[in-house]
Amino acid sequence: MISKAFKNIVSQMAEIYPKRFGIADSKGLVLASNGSELPSEIIEDLLYVMSNEDKVYTKDGFTVRPIVGKPLPDYVVYVEGTDEVSQYCCNSVAVAANNVRHYYDEKYDKTVFMQNVIFDNVLAFDLHQKAMELHIDIEQPRAVFYIKVEGKGDLSIYEVIRNIFPDRDHDFLINIDSENLVLIKELKEQVSTDAIETMAQQIIDTVHTESMMRILIGVSAAAENLNKINNAYKEAQIALEVGKVFDEEKLILNYESLGIGRLIYQLPIKLCELFLQEVFKKGDITLLDSETILTINKFFENDLNVSETSRQLFVHRNTLVYRLEKIYKLTGLDLRKFDQAIVFKVAMMVHKYLVSNPMKI
Repeated sequence: MISKAFKNIVSQMAEIYPKRFGIADSKGLVLASNGSELPSEIIEDLLYVMSNEDKVYTKDGFTVRPIVGKPLPDYVVYVEGTDEVSQYCCNSVAVAANNVRHYYDEKYDKTVFMQNVIFDNVLAFDLHQKAMELHIDIEQPRAVFYIKVEGKGDLSIYEVIRNIFPDRDHDFLINIDSENLVLIKELKEQVSTDAIETMAQQIIDTVHTESMMRILIGVSAAAENLNKINNAYKEAQIALEVGKVFDEEKLILNYESLGIGRLIYQLPIKLCELFLQEVFKKGDITLLDSETILTINKFFENDLNVSETSRQLFVHRNTLVYRLEKIYKLTGLDLRKFDQAIVFKVAMMVHKYLVSNPMKI
């Protein structure tokens, strides 16, 4: 359908510009032209310019310009000649074609529609009508994966993930920028959390194998229908943000496994600060050195078991008891008592959360 629109543009422009020009897709297929077929070397130039930014490029007597898309250009305009008239013609056709492409994407592209859904750009009463027009199943369950590339992103990651889930009618991959992608994966039925995490692990393994890039994935709970996709997207975002604070070693961060970290994330910053002030009346948590923090974490890992903790730390039981007494004197909390240990654990998490979010403090 879009090729028909491109042909209309070329047909109208042909009455104004004397040059031979046309529009081709990312595979080098000429969709609309006012002249004869292009030589093979020109087709190769068209494919080359697809990897460039939105700028005019000249070679072999032709002027070409890509029509910007995400993550790579979808179409390219070519004009015979390299003079000012040719460049003006190329830019004019590119602007017209780009406007048509935007209109086409908004009206017919399923991925653009799903992108608008997760970004909450679709009105509630338009959601079902638009979904039916695009033949998108409203009641089908889906999961959202928020994929973050560590370090500088690589456009090839988009293609790697796209190849894992090639069904563009049911699985939607949205390229937010070079470091952030969102996958909306259609599920055949309501699946378990483990099954969704298995999909995430497949993505991580494949990306690492093919691009050697390290990625983190925030995973939402399964959304029962299209109405809940926007919430699922927010869940995946929260899972990534909160999980990076409390589970630094994990690459898959599941919203349903955040536990108390999710509760802390929802608390106002001021309330978190007041909580820490109330808990540590005798002294701030920053007074504890790294050895003491290690002791505390190991003590919690072993369910407040003094004997097992001292064994794993390779210290005498009395040494561990001395350290716990020291913590009590500094903070006023006895970690050997369950209720006080819980308060201390939560306080440590709140402190870690505040430190990791300086913009929120």
